[in-house]
Amino acid sequence: MRFPLTLAPTGMVPTKSQNSSLPTTALEVAQTVQRCAELGITSVHLHARDSEESPAWEKSYYSKMILEIRSRTPDVLINVSTSGRNWSELEKRADVLSLDGDLKPDIASLTLSSLNFLRGASVNDPDMVRALAKIMLDRGITPELEIFDLGMVNASKILVKEGLIRGPLLANIFLGSAYSAQATSLHLAAMTSDLPENCIWSGAGIGDYNLQSYAMALATGGGVRVGLEDGIHLRNKGERMLASNEELVTRVVELAALLDKTPMLGPELKLLLAK
Repeated sequence: MRFPLTLAPTGMVPTKSQNSSLPTTALEVAQTVQRCAELGITSVHLHARDSEESPAWEKSYYSKMILEIRSRTPDVLINVSTSGRNWSELEKRADVLSLDGDLKPDIASLTLSSLNFLRGASVNDPDMVRALAKIMLDRGITPELEIFDLGMVNASKILVKEGLIRGPLLANIFLGSAYSAQATSLHLAAMTSDLPENCIWSGAGIGDYNLQSYAMALATGGGVRVGLEDGIHLRNKGERMLASNEELVTRVVELAALLDKTPMLGPELKLLLAK
C-alpha cells in the first residue's frame, strides 16, 4: 500500500543554534530534500529563511529554493507556506503563490482557523482563509488543509460548500500541540471520521508526540508529515537526542515497512489530486 510522505525540513521556529542539522539556505534545503528523496518522500513543505536565518515571506527566497530542489529532485512536489504566524497582510502571505512557470508551487498550506502555540498565535480570520483559498483555486495550486482541531474540520466543509476548495482534497492533521488536538487515537479518529469526502490526509506529531502520531496515522490509512519543523529531537528508548531530517524520514519509512506500506512518488500523488 502506498501513502503520501511529506518532508517539513525547516519551519519558522527552529534554529541552527538548537540543531545544527537544520537546513536554512536554499542549497542546504535542496541537498536535504535530495537525500530524503532517496529514502522516500512525496513532497516537501517549504518555509523560507533570509540570510539572517529569520523567516521570510518574499517569493524571491522561495524561488531560489524551488529552483535548487527541482534541479535535483524534479519528482518531489513543492508545497509552500502561507503561514499567518508572523504576517497578517494578505499580500505577504500570498506572495509566494504568484510564482510562475517552473517555479510555480504544486501545493500551498491553508490553515483553516486561528490557533495558539506555546509562544504565540497563528491568526487566520475567515476572510483571510477565503482570500487565500480563492487565490489557490484561481492559480491551480492545491491547498493543503492544515487541521489542528474539530472546528477546522468543519471549516473545510464550509469552504467546500462555498466552492473555494474542490476535491480531491489534501489535508494534514496535527496532533500534540498544547492548545489543540492531542496525540490520542480518540482525537485522531474524531477528526478523520468527519473529513469531507474524497480527502487524502496525513498525520503530523508536534515535538515529542511525533512517533506515536506517525504510527497512528499509518495504522489508520493516512500518510505522514515528518521533519525538523515539527520537532528537532528523535526519541529512542525513552531518550531524546537531536535528529536530522534524514533520520526522521528513515524512521517513518521503516515503521511503514512493518505495515507493508511504502511512500508514493510525487507524480502518483499529483495524479490522485487531478482526478
